[in-house]
Amino acid sequence: MAAVTYELIHVCRQTGARLGRVHTPHGSFDTPAFMPVGTQASVKGMSPDELKEVNAGIILGNTYHLYLRPGHELIERAGGLHSFMNWDRPILTDSGGFQVFSLADLRDIREEGVTFRSHIDGSKHFISPEKSMEIQNALGSDIMMAFDECAPYPCDYDYAKKSMEMTTRWAIRSKAAHTNTEKQSLFGIVQGSTYVDLRRESAKALTELDFPGYGIGGLSVGEPGEVMNAILEEITPLLPTHKPRYLMGVGSPDYLIDGSIRGVDMFDCVLPTRIGRNGTVFTANGRIIVRDAKYSEDFRPIDSECDCYVCRNFTRGYVRHLFKSGEMLGLRLATWHNLRFLLKLMENVREAIRNDRLMDFRNEFFLKFGYSKKTGVPVKNESP
Repeated sequence: MAAVTYELIHVCRQTGARLGRVHTPHGSFDTPAFMPVGTQASVKGMSPDELKEVNAGIILGNTYHLYLRPGHELIERAGGLHSFMNWDRPILTDSGGFQVFSLADLRDIREEGVTFRSHIDGSKHFISPEKSMEIQNALGSDIMMAFDECAPYPCDYDYAKKSMEMTTRWAIRSKAAHTNTEKQSLFGIVQGSTYVDLRRESAKALTELDFPGYGIGGLSVGEPGEVMNAILEEITPLLPTHKPRYLMGVGSPDYLIDGSIRGVDMFDCVLPTRIGRNGTVFTANGRIIVRDAKYSEDFRPIDSECDCYVCRNFTRGYVRHLFKSGEMLGLRLATWHNLRFLLKLMENVREAIRNDRLMDFRNEFFLKFGYSKKTGVPVKNESP
């Protein structure tokens, strides 16, 4: 039996979205789920207890960064990633592929794997499917990802086809090299850029390999939202209903809802932590830049509808003061709120699925948040 399994609880009669639960060796989490990103064994600005307070059921670690620093051998000696970072809930690690391929001029892609130079010190390294599995096995994550190539957008058909076919071959090699199947599950990754026939071919090949779950990679990399949604509508019906589906690198509220509508179970993105550190926060009425001068005497919470620690205890004016004063607490509070906002959003999505009204919820949320109902494109930038 796979270390990670999926339990389908309910299918929304209005949209076909899935309410489920993923079971792992470190506990279970409800889906659709958003996973905060802990790139370097830390979700920036948040302690493990604070992550539990915002109700994070699973977090993500980054194979590329942890390989370079502090090194997977050290983390293995520390008892694995869970012990190293004192997190007792599930962890997913990506394969390192996306970060390696984003290095552009610093890497060389070949059938054997990828040679690249570290962004830290310029040192030369090589990651193959086998090396990625070695690193992730040492990290001890509950969910591992097969080594893949994330094709850029846009790219021509021939490049996308060759990349997708190599990703399939790398998936086979990843599966053969994965050694800790009783405690860790390996997911395959569907690729093929924006070409539907390539996506279908990739999905077919990977499902035949019978992975315990499936990532959908190479989306939200610059293509219009409607293109991403069209690809999801083609691909998710081809993936097994009894296994989780993970849309990689997606975390804006509209994409989370639209992805859930199209049968996705798991999402991750650095968006809430990254924009939080820059002073941008989510509210029920859209994003605001809380460090702007107009909030200096705004003594309302960041979002009056939010139940997070920040909104229960502090005002926009205070958070702005912290940013303007260079106080670290400002970055932490904005990050804390943004994570809770998205995790609460997913709680509401799950409730809407349970009540067979996810499309109604989408339309209500989009109208209030300031998205176009049709496209999800923001039509206003700030709440009152």
